[in-house]
Amino acid sequence: MLRIRRRPARRRRKSYAGGVTERAPLSRKLSAIAESATLKVDAKAKALQAAGRPVISYAAGEPDFSTPQHIVDAAAAALQDPANFRYTPAAGLPVLREAIAAKTLSDSGLEVAPSQVVVTNGGKQAVYQAFQTVVNPGDEVLLPAPFWTTYPEAIRLADGIPVEVFAGADQEYKVTVEQLEAARTDRTTSLVFVSPSNPTGAVYTADETRAIGRWALEHGIWVITDEIYQSLVYEGVRAVSIVEAVPELAQQTILVNGVAKSYAMTGWRLGWMVGPADAMKLAANLQSHLSSNVNNIAQRASLAALTGPQDAVEQFREAFDRRRRVIVSELAKIDGVTVPNPQGAFYVYPDVTGLLGRTWRGKTPTTSLELADLILDEAEVAVVPGEAFGPSGYLRLSYALGDEALREGVQRLQALFA
Repeated sequence: MLRIRRRPARRRRKSYAGGVTERAPLSRKLSAIAESATLKVDAKAKALQAAGRPVISYAAGEPDFSTPQHIVDAAAAALQDPANFRYTPAAGLPVLREAIAAKTLSDSGLEVAPSQVVVTNGGKQAVYQAFQTVVNPGDEVLLPAPFWTTYPEAIRLADGIPVEVFAGADQEYKVTVEQLEAARTDRTTSLVFVSPSNPTGAVYTADETRAIGRWALEHGIWVITDEIYQSLVYEGVRAVSIVEAVPELAQQTILVNGVAKSYAMTGWRLGWMVGPADAMKLAANLQSHLSSNVNNIAQRASLAALTGPQDAVEQFREAFDRRRRVIVSELAKIDGVTVPNPQGAFYVYPDVTGLLGRTWRGKTPTTSLELADLILDEAEVAVVPGEAFGPSGYLRLSYALGDEALREGVQRLQALFA
């Protein structure tokens, strides 16, 4: 007897008065994603500046330097080659992937084949694709806090569950193996490890990195390590890659990096990811559908950055170091502000709980979000509140802005909280 299977009845959508059917809802997943807090604050600051207000912004993690001239020249030369006007391999130009593999060996102590490199549209795409590659629905990803605002959203976009593991100023914002183990469950599959850190500037020691790496190896946990601030370290400190500290971990680690911070190339949108061959094949397959190849002119410019003179990188680092020392010493003069010493990146992350609950110019902020609003309104200084990176009670200030503006901004804060 032939059986006819009936399709389940479709849920009917309501019609408007004119008889037009109400449209289907927007994506629930994307609707749940928060806007980048750092970009939001920076956009607000720029809008106020455009309106004529003398706002000083510590919001954006963007060097104020120009891209080195030899890199710009390489881009100009690339415009004369018609080959750059065509599609190229989705995972990146072979010559650039070779250069990235060489850099990975030099800076991270990991020998990889160029086929283990995927060139991406900035570090953010690399972060997104890393989670898409290793996270399955319902997986828990350990996320040391304070964290960069994009990490939890990228984890959720991969249908994973971010599990925050917080380390405060008393720990120099560095989590311990004991904290990670306490947060681990049978659903834990991945760990985010960032050193130097955005937003705190914290740098894990070689021993601390090794301990965390061995723990991850023991439990078969994937590590997503963001090394984009790798060369921006101070006081003789070296940022030891977790795969250098624990070489056996390489088969369960994805490294994320890019040219944006070290070479003042934020607008060029060139990042990359490095990892095991099977994982990179998945990432490259995703990228072939998501965006295909990165702009070829940016790839040629980035090749020049990696293989050309490195003098400018050291000049930038020295300038950041000078600014770091200034902002740390000046913020420390404000009663109620605790400033751990950042040894990497170009951020300072003061604990401002001592300013909360007190009245400043008729206002009594109880959260760092309210405090940031007060600072913008009363001092015309833009900072990013701790809520963007984890718990309230902190502020992130980027010192990747001009020396004069940096000093004036801190002086405004000193006057506000005098």
